[in-house]
Amino acid sequence: MVSQKVVVKNPTGLHLRPAGILCKEAMRFKSQITFTFRNVTANAKSVLSVLGACVKCGDEIELTCEGVDEEQALQALISAIEGGLGE
Repeated sequence: MVSQKVVVKNPTGLHLRPAGILCKEAMRFKSQITFTFRNVTANAKSVLSVLGACVKCGDEIELTCEGVDEEQALQALISAIEGGLGE
């Protein structure tokens, strides 16, 4: 299991479009991928779970990946989030 904290840079946080991009990226990997924000753990492969976490711009989340491709998954998701998730 690997984990790392990252700050969400999207001006509007994880609303529908960036949440969809995050989920699409997470689905590429076999590992279980979650993130924790304010004592809420969300499944990064579920758009509804990501939206339900109510992550805003500037919020820090902790990504956790567990599985055969956990290192690659963590790096890919951090790069996607730091890149603004398409925004």
